[in-house]
Amino acid sequence: MLTRKETSRVAVTWWQGLQPDPDKNQQGDRAALARLRRCSTITELLFERETQLFLHKCGATSGSAFSRAALVAGVLAYVRANRVGVPVARQIGPVEADDEKTALCKPLRFRKLLDTESYDDCLRAFRRLVMLAGGAVNVADMAFALMAWPREESQDELAADRVRRDWVYRYWNTATLEKPSDNQ
Repeated sequence: MLTRKETSRVAVTWWQGLQPDPDKNQQGDRAALARLRRCSTITELLFERETQLFLHKCGATSGSAFSRAALVAGVLAYVRANRVGVPVARQIGPVEADDEKTALCKPLRFRKLLDTESYDDCLRAFRRLVMLAGGAVNVADMAFALMAWPREESQDELAADRVRRDWVYRYWNTATLEKPSDNQ
């Protein structure tokens, strides 16, 4: 399996290949995106050809890696535009730390997102988050976070905690205390 950082790069390329882009004369695969959007569980996502192609590109070799990559595929199917340069947590957080009303994702909902642990719960929660953001999020940042987020079958709970802490810092627009390493 690739590192989380490498997987997030692969995810961007995979996602771009599915997106229609008239400027590049690229048809994309709207049918595949629609099938992925209709899947309501990780198991259903694993039955889709596009998910299997993504798993192969990521070098997934275990059940946990399959599920994490399927989660990424299922959430990214809802993304319509790549908002490069803006971390997802910063995008959904309040404009000013003392003005919670300006947040796309209100603090209570954000807290519930932080508490999601199972693959299927993460799938539902992050799809809602993408919809709150109007379908435009940083694809690489989202993929990077999703590869560590679920605690189900987790071999590295510290990675999940680091990602959650980083999201909290970015949500409230405070300094990030830890930088993820390249081999995560």
